[in-house]
Amino acid sequence: MRLIIALLLPWLTFFTIGRPIAGIICLILQITLIGWLPATIWAVYALSQYKTDKKIERALQDR
Repeated sequence: MRLIIALLLPWLTFFTIGRPIAGIICLILQITLIGWLPATIWAVYALSQYKTDKKIERALQDR
């Protein structure tokens, strides 16, 4: 679900993963038509990093 949000509303992705300042910066970038593609790429990348961090956190808790 977050991936769909990252593709359609990239700025909202940052708010769902707990990075509101990055979300505001992404929104400013997304306002420009040229900035939409970089904002989307940035949101998808941040989402993948968030998922990786959560997996590492779970693995360390299981130890």
